[in-house]
Amino acid sequence: MTAIDQSLFMRALRREPVERTPIWLMRQAGRYLPEYRATRERAGSFLDLAGNPELACEVTLQPIERYGFDAAILFSDILILPHVMGRGLGFKPGEGPYFERPVRSAADIDALPMPDANEDTDYVMEAVRLIRSALPQGTPLIGFAGSPWTVATYMIEGRSSKDFARAKKLLLADPEAAGRLMNHLADATADYLAAQVEAGADALMIFDSWGGVLSPRLYHAFSLASQARIVERLKSSCPDVPVILFGKGCGQHLEALVDTGCAGLGVDWTLDLSEARVRVGDKVALQGNLDPAVLLTNPEVIAAETRRVLDSFGDGPGHVFNLGHGITPDVPPEHVSVLVETVREHSRRE
Repeated sequence: MTAIDQSLFMRALRREPVERTPIWLMRQAGRYLPEYRATRERAGSFLDLAGNPELACEVTLQPIERYGFDAAILFSDILILPHVMGRGLGFKPGEGPYFERPVRSAADIDALPMPDANEDTDYVMEAVRLIRSALPQGTPLIGFAGSPWTVATYMIEGRSSKDFARAKKLLLADPEAAGRLMNHLADATADYLAAQVEAGADALMIFDSWGGVLSPRLYHAFSLASQARIVERLKSSCPDVPVILFGKGCGQHLEALVDTGCAGLGVDWTLDLSEARVRVGDKVALQGNLDPAVLLTNPEVIAAETRRVLDSFGDGPGHVFNLGHGITPDVPPEHVSVLVETVREHSRRE
């Protein structure tokens, strides 16, 4: 086995015994780090940073160098695919992403091109190659993409949304067109993730940030079905690469997510890991699930809440420590040090 295969992170995803619980954080390369802010300023804009393989590599490595996390995650964005489909992605300070040409009709859906991952997103693949060659030996690299439903919300709404009215309207009023959009995005995403593996990613993660806003029927028909389609395709193209599914607000769907064939499930902070573990049994690993707000408190609270999460999972294999969502920009970097040190001390096994 390679050093990557023997890493704490990969062993935990295989639910094998580990000496201590591995830890990495969603959005660990981000604005809370002064070194990231300096690189972002040099880049000029978020898109320029994500589109520059050398700078994307630089910011991916920053939290590894500072904290020694047990896995790195590619620095990129979940909206890269619709961007290369020609929808005109931009970012407004304080408002987030927007699309100049939102998808508003069945004709818009049917006109979407199918990107070539190695050509249209070549800068992402080059970043993966650079990161893989620069990471410490034995540190796994996680590639990622957004779920088709989550990506579609931005494409249809044109920007972030509070009620997702346009996107939900499409699912309800024209389910056939919505299904074609989900399938198109699922197939593009599977190709995109497989290309990341070919470039050097060791594990994959799919972020379904807005799955929790759907009714159970719509969730199963669109969000869950499209994620299952991706996992099925990845099992054919790269069967040995573990896939983690993370859905914010999707705790009621854990059993259905397990049935996709994924290796791990990210759990947000609204569900105790003890309950999640009972529900999934030994079928998948669990990742999570400290509330990111804990990192805004103080070292004593951070240490206590971190121990609480570890104790909630309990003994036995199959836990990757993480937050229940991405780290927020206003977290003091030294608070992350407390988190990392507590995980390493409290989870150590003789």
